[in-house]
Amino acid sequence: MASSSLTDQTSPRSPGRLAEHVAIIMDGNGRWATDRGWPRLVGHRKGAERVKQIVMAAPDLGIRWLTVYAFSTENWKRSTEEVLGLMNIFARYIEREADRMAAEGVRMRFIGDREPLNPKLRNLMNSIEERTANLTRLNFTVAINYGGRDEMRRAMQGIAADVAAGILAPADITDALISQRLDTSALPDPDLVIRTSGETRISNFLLWQTAYAEYEFIKTLWPDFGPDELAKVVSRFGNRDRRFGGVATG
Repeated sequence: MASSSLTDQTSPRSPGRLAEHVAIIMDGNGRWATDRGWPRLVGHRKGAERVKQIVMAAPDLGIRWLTVYAFSTENWKRSTEEVLGLMNIFARYIEREADRMAAEGVRMRFIGDREPLNPKLRNLMNSIEERTANLTRLNFTVAINYGGRDEMRRAMQGIAADVAAGILAPADITDALISQRLDTSALPDPDLVIRTSGETRISNFLLWQTAYAEYEFIKTLWPDFGPDELAKVVSRFGNRDRRFGGVATG
């Protein structure tokens, strides 16, 4: 069980390179619940509780940036009951965690297309972003109504409009410019991506940003993925040789 404070963790740091930016595809909430004969939303609520523990554990593992995939652009295909339930869970999470986030130095951001979300949820998202904007102990980003292809489409539309208006020339379109137009422009690229539940897909998550990220596909369902298992994954990352297209060292 994770500690209730960011300042009293005892989990070991990675023995080698630190995974400073960890991104997580939190998969398996619904399966966790149905395996127990419970409604899928019970699994989502349990998954939200797990997020709290992972956020609290992250800094003492050397993690400075934590990004989680909460709701994809494809998740609207789920039942109305499940979608509405998830939106309520997101709203309650922000309301209940705002004080603790601020007290513990956690900056919270959101990525994805906010326009389809209900006004109450958008207001809560804006409020906690503003409230925690100057905090630096952990940068916690939640992807809601996010899809990598949708993100790139929106970025390309903006760039195309600037080219059409004469603000940009085609030769001005560089990798750096594209990165600046993405939802994650304020974030470094992830070092490590974790997907729980045993699935081995990336599911349209941070397609541009994870070009050279390391991946770990974990069999554990998200509601059972705790700080101890996160520490093990981060420790394994510390022993990897990241070459970014170069040759092996040593």
